[in-house]
Amino acid sequence: MEHAADKQRAHELIERLPASQVFTAVRFLESMLVDPVSLAIANAPVDDEPVTEEDRCALAEGREWLKHNKGIPHEQVLAELGITQEEIENYRESV
Repeated sequence: MEHAADKQRAHELIERLPASQVFTAVRFLESMLVDPVSLAIANAPVDDEPVTEEDRCALAEGREWLKHNKGIPHEQVLAELGITQEEIENYRESV
């Protein structure tokens, strides 16, 4: 029954939105239905795993490296892995 109440509340909130915000709300809802990544993120549990000392060190190392080096472009990483952007997009569409 809670699901029905949540949907009703969502309808009520949409009805109260000013016209200027309806477009954004609709796009947000559509992205949740269409994009599997957005849907997964929306349904993912909160990450409550504590950050370890090892994690802190790795993050600090990465930040320090980026202070002195140029980041690696996405396209280069894909090329090194032998993956194309088209393959990623096709995979997203098939999921």
